[in-house]
Amino acid sequence: MNPTLTALTGFVAWSLFLLVLMELIRSKLVVTKAVPANGFKPDNSNLSPFMQRLARAHANCVEGLPIFGGLMLIAVVSGRSAVTDPLAYVFLATRILQSVIHLSSLSALAVTLRFSAFAVQMGIGVYWAVRLVVA
Repeated sequence: MNPTLTALTGFVAWSLFLLVLMELIRSKLVVTKAVPANGFKPDNSNLSPFMQRLARAHANCVEGLPIFGGLMLIAVVSGRSAVTDPLAYVFLATRILQSVIHLSSLSALAVTLRFSAFAVQMGIGVYWAVRLVVA
């Protein structure tokens, strides 16, 4: 696989990891009868702050997948992955970093770092889109 497809696979796998983690924790809460099976809100707002951040980190991935994943897929399908390959791993690393920071803290510094990681992703996405359109 080329770097673009590897990064796209990593992005999907990371999104799946966050979902599996959330559902494992939810399952434990149901099994231990801490929360009834029908007692979960989609955003985990009735659960711990960590669970709320986990739901939001997963949602961030799902929201970004059609945009960033779409650009990567367009590059591969059109035979122009040379546009996305050089920054594909940087994109994936900043996506994972954003999620990890989100899960770790809501401090002002953490929020700034999290946004910085997302800003890098946006910059890469804009660069890819422009290069794919004009190439």
